[in-house]
Amino acid sequence: MADIKIIQGDITQASVDAVVNAANFRMLGGGGVDGAIHRAAGPKLLEACKKVKPENGIRCPTGEARITEAGNLKAKYVIHTVGPRYNIDKNPENLLSSAYMNSLDLALSHGCESIAFPAISCGVFGYPPQEAAKISVSVCRRPEYEALIKYFYLFREEMIDIWTAVLEHP
Repeated sequence: MADIKIIQGDITQASVDAVVNAANFRMLGGGGVDGAIHRAAGPKLLEACKKVKPENGIRCPTGEARITEAGNLKAKYVIHTVGPRYNIDKNPENLLSSAYMNSLDLALSHGCESIAFPAISCGVFGYPPQEAAKISVSVCRRPEYEALIKYFYLFREEMIDIWTAVLEHP
């Protein structure tokens, strides 16, 4: 089984095939991880996102994922996924699980061997990190994703401690 690695640092610096962006449904940049990825990737990423056809203003519904070129990032691709808003969206566990699965499926279908994740939905979307870590690790450990090397790029020491504990004691 491919490893799951925890990195304390900036996901925009990840040397992987695909970086996962915790996007919003418009895919036009925003705050947090989304804003950092768009700033680091430059205008090519925004142009690539604009090419994704919206339906009723939505380029990527919650729990789904879309893939674009990565602009100025070291990665080949950016996989944009929209995680659930914890106290607003119905069935947040299923939506978060789907966000991870759809991201991993896109990576595999595009020949990726490595992928970097942020802590999807754990910022302004309010997902409790402990629950999010359990869901993310559980999905990443599924047999269909064993060929991918998975990295979690986490900024705060608290998040690293949570993901590390879940990895060691699922």
